[in-house]
Amino acid sequence: MSRTFARETAFRALFQLDFNHGEPEEREIYEGLAIGTAIDAAEEFDEDEVLTKKNLGYVGETVKSVMAHLEEIDEIIKSYLKKNWTLSRLASADRNILRLAVYEMKFAEEKVSAGVAINEAVKLAKKYGTDDSWRFVNGVLNAIAN
Repeated sequence: MSRTFARETAFRALFQLDFNHGEPEEREIYEGLAIGTAIDAAEEFDEDEVLTKKNLGYVGETVKSVMAHLEEIDEIIKSYLKKNWTLSRLASADRNILRLAVYEMKFAEEKVSAGVAINEAVKLAKKYGTDDSWRFVNGVLNAIAN
């Protein structure tokens, strides 16, 4: 499984958690379910990719860490949104793509360069977002990176 595919799998789990995250005391259970569901879907529907132990670890660690730093990540994103825009107003795909990229640039143990994080986020936005999502994601992440 390539890192790009692992990142996409982590995005799928974060997207699921955005809609169904349970109560705070249930967070770990819901995270585990979202990670498991995303990995199962990846294995079932993406037959060309192979899940390696290293990238399975990346998916789990990334999802759990994004959720652990969610308030900080969201504050960073909010500070770069245009006036009168809120995080809740963003499409869920865009919001979670931004969260994943900001986590990788700012909080990950193995930081990802801004260029790589932005490029990967743009790919996800083109695949999962609207026609204009990739431009929006690119603009916000470039502002954050600079």
